[in-house]
Amino acid sequence: MNIKRTDIDALNATLTLEIAKDDYQEKVDKILADYRKTANIPGFRKGHVPASLIRKKYRTPVLVEEINKMIQEKLNSYITEEDLNLLGNPLPKEQEEIDWEKDDFTFEFEIGLAPDFEVEVKGKKAITQYEIKTDDKTINDQIDRIRENYGKLIAKKEVAEGDEVTGVFRNDEEEINTDATFSTSKIKGKSNLKKFVGAKVGDTLELKTKSLFNEDHDLASTLKIEHDKAKDLNVPVQFEITEVNEREKAELNQEFYDKLFGPGAVNSEEELKEKLREDAGKQFAQQTDQKLLTDVTESLIENTKFDLPADFLKKWIANNGENQLTEEEAAAEYERSEKGLRYQLIESNIVKNNEELQLKFEDLQDYSRTMIKAQMAQYGHTDATDEEVDQVVARIMSNQEEVKRMSEQLQNEKMLKFFKENAKLKKKELTYEEFIKEAYNA
Repeated sequence: MNIKRTDIDALNATLTLEIAKDDYQEKVDKILADYRKTANIPGFRKGHVPASLIRKKYRTPVLVEEINKMIQEKLNSYITEEDLNLLGNPLPKEQEEIDWEKDDFTFEFEIGLAPDFEVEVKGKKAITQYEIKTDDKTINDQIDRIRENYGKLIAKKEVAEGDEVTGVFRNDEEEINTDATFSTSKIKGKSNLKKFVGAKVGDTLELKTKSLFNEDHDLASTLKIEHDKAKDLNVPVQFEITEVNEREKAELNQEFYDKLFGPGAVNSEEELKEKLREDAGKQFAQQTDQKLLTDVTESLIENTKFDLPADFLKKWIANNGENQLTEEEAAAEYERSEKGLRYQLIESNIVKNNEELQLKFEDLQDYSRTMIKAQMAQYGHTDATDEEVDQVVARIMSNQEEVKRMSEQLQNEKMLKFFKENAKLKKKELTYEEFIKEAYNA
């Protein structure tokens, strides 16, 4: 069996496979001989069916199956031996209906080749690396929220500023009939707040959804509607008050500290602030790291120029899903996935050229051990033996989905560390509120 590659351009080529009778005849004859020994055909004793009848009945399907196997094996071995970096899989070219009575066959496949390019991680323009300040105001606001959450509710008959109200929003035309509980501190504007203050249980307020709450997401969560709909919703609603409560904040005492962090972990307000500052720093770091990874990714995609075999990929997308797509559907899917594909190629390029980024089995094992120990510690099992940990790790490493998930997490961590050390960055310190506004245009 011969295979030949014909380059169309730097990104597209054709593989031609020529299969002669000698390549398949012995295997096909053996299978047909085995069929003859076991075939049950009316009018003939088992094992005594004429070879000509077996050949007539089974040769073509056996030949088709064997040639398909040979094609797949040859393509795979050729791609490996030639070290071809393909995008997608080989696509069979359209050809006339095959005459399976012939002795020799020729098959052609289109392939898309990954481009050659260089990646410049340290770009010309610096990327912002955000650092969120855990200032006193942030910590004090968090303590207030926690004290409210752990505080007790005192039932009231009349609403005062800052109270928590429960009731039902209604608008028959918009089919709104929603139970809701919220603090009057979320109400926007003095005119709206004035309608609530002094209202009693059983009263019905006439309100408008537009500019009712300080934030669009508060309206969305209160009315249980999509955020995009809440942003543009401007309709009158009635709100019937069914319950009013004043939330009395929990006292800052040892009982409160123990509820939050366990007995004796925190023993004073200063220790509470330090603990919250530490925890907030970890949470903020996760958000700023994710933002940095996103920004570096976008920068690399924008500034690393290379062509793709777009026409081949669209054709491959059209023919390799569960359902065949039209040209228009395949083109739309390609547009959606192109940016992700470009970053996959960029990341592969970076990993290939930096050995410290290449995942090894031992790396995954160590990463898994660290995760398991941390999870056990969360549930109070801080004295787990190495044997116990290794047993859990072995179960995880035998699960392909878990291994894939961990590999992606570890690769992301390695890439983030690499970018912090090698990309051109400029640090910027700000509060959490400033970070949200600047980083996400919120």
